[in-house]
Amino acid sequence: MNQNLERTHISFFGKRNAGKSSLVNAFTGQDLSIVSDVLGTTTDPVRKTMELLPLGPVVIIDTPGIDDEGVLGEERVKRAQRILDETDIAILVVDGDKDSVDQEMIDIFKEREIPYIVAYNKSDINYKKYVSESFNINDRKPIDAVIGIDGIQVSAKTGEGVHELKEKCAHIVAKRVNRPLISDLVNAGDVIVLVVPIDSAAPKGRLILPQQMVLRDALDHGVIPVTVRESELEDALYKLAVTPKLVITDSQVFGKVSQIVDDDIPLTSFSIIMARFKGNLDQAVKGAHKIDELEEGARVLISEGCTHHRQCGDIGSVKLPALLKKYTGKTVEIELTSGREFPTDLSKYQLVIHCGGCMLGETEMLSRYAYAGNADVSMTNYGIAIAHMNGILDRSVAPFA
Repeated sequence: MNQNLERTHISFFGKRNAGKSSLVNAFTGQDLSIVSDVLGTTTDPVRKTMELLPLGPVVIIDTPGIDDEGVLGEERVKRAQRILDETDIAILVVDGDKDSVDQEMIDIFKEREIPYIVAYNKSDINYKKYVSESFNINDRKPIDAVIGIDGIQVSAKTGEGVHELKEKCAHIVAKRVNRPLISDLVNAGDVIVLVVPIDSAAPKGRLILPQQMVLRDALDHGVIPVTVRESELEDALYKLAVTPKLVITDSQVFGKVSQIVDDDIPLTSFSIIMARFKGNLDQAVKGAHKIDELEEGARVLISEGCTHHRQCGDIGSVKLPALLKKYTGKTVEIELTSGREFPTDLSKYQLVIHCGGCMLGETEMLSRYAYAGNADVSMTNYGIAIAHMNGILDRSVAPFA
């Protein structure tokens, strides 16, 4: 699967005119970013999705200078810092001819546990080795150290050190944890049933990404997937020659499906599978219980990781608010965000309900849960919240026990 969420996000940070954009172009072998001697040429983060050997599928992100000035400059710096939320590997580009290492950025990388590499650029001019008490380029650490990968001399102009920089990134990528989707829950030859509603909110002519991912994972591991709408589910189960090992449903029809599927058949949802895949299942399950404590007028943030045209039957803006009101018997204040609008300060909310995050990488999804944890605000996701309000949460997470 080569979707963006599984691609390693490699972000280039540094001061203005440190040569970030030039190094990005040398790193990718493409004219991805505009290069100029003018300070602050890169005004917004630039993303490029590509296959990059020896790394495989990656997203390369070029960021504005972290030393930008003025009102607009401060906004650009904020945007650059927000990129940290989705960064799997940080490359701190230093002008090796005149600048020293930005220790503040290194401290941020360490605090966020982001593996980083310091790239001393412009080695073709006059390479200098800068040393501080906490960082020494000559202090070679094992390449498999997760935090604090040592520095490297590079030249965006001549290409010196660029291949070695890629190799260092590849070693870090090799250490990343790849969680399974369903391959550890079923065996080759097992039959599973995927329940996929086709309603007004369904994309025209295709399945949504989590459904595609689970279907592909099943096929990759020799599992036999049967895909049906909820309206044909009962008939499909009757006609199957064997009892399915697992039923996976879209969250919107969780209640209906749970009534059709016998209690002895494991049942879960695509959204819950995504929560485990992103590493936030435990926190999301705990967050769902906060729904029982919501008071009249409580603020609830409902957030989606992607941007799309909201329709009349939209789950985030229509179905979830209605279900919350019905379940709690209270009127709560709903706020909606989508895409990269997710706020870093969540202190005004009593609960955050997020989508499964299929279009977000694991790092960015965990960052959003971290913002909630730092504000002492409970956070869950669509499927887990719906399962809780239908009284089937324990059953829905049982397959992962």
